[in-house]
Amino acid sequence: MSEKRMLIVDAELVKRVEENRGDMSYSEFINFLIDKQLKGEVKNQDDIVTREEFHQFQEGAKELLRSFLDFFINYGLELGKQPRDEEFEQLTQKLRALSNSKK
Repeated sequence: MSEKRMLIVDAELVKRVEENRGDMSYSEFINFLIDKQLKGEVKNQDDIVTREEFHQFQEGAKELLRSFLDFFINYGLELGKQPRDEEFEQLTQKLRALSNSKK
């Protein structure tokens, strides 16, 4: 059998442990929380997206959208279908806005 020690904690903390431990003993619950916290630090670092990675993602998404719009404008022009002036102007404005946002 393992050696046992007494830990003195605030009454509020004991109440929170009691409310959340379910069928676990106090020792099992505290051990579970410590294990999860220590393992969680390493695991959570892998789940974090840095500001730089997010910025790269945003730029990639904008570039993909630019290519998508450019493709459909060129595709429509290649087929000989003349775009309505309003539609063409809207797409042109969107492309310009995207190209300005890249700079």
